[in-house]
Amino acid sequence: MPDFNYNGKIYYNPVQLVMEQIGGTWKAPILWRLKDHVMRYGELRKDIPHISDKMLTSQLRELEEDGYIERKVYAVVPPKTEYSLTEQGKDIIELITAIRNYGLKMIAKQQP
Repeated sequence: MPDFNYNGKIYYNPVQLVMEQIGGTWKAPILWRLKDHVMRYGELRKDIPHISDKMLTSQLRELEEDGYIERKVYAVVPPKTEYSLTEQGKDIIELITAIRNYGLKMIAKQQP
């Protein structure tokens, strides 16, 4: 496959593009938690162990910029922000499910 340009960046294959957008330690777990319902920042923070506030904020911003999640801010005091999957985010859940299932198989093979 020839190189291609996506949002101003050159990619060498489509897997590279997708893995850049949802790869890493935290993006898939964030998307996974949003698959069934809308969540607030604090709920995500409590539900994802070991993630820092800075990392959660940056990952949410990147997922929003890439079109996987939607952020809705309510004009109330204190401010209320909710996160939900977009249609693109819902589409990627099938891939995340397949990767998760493969990971579970790998873990099971290592169990005595």
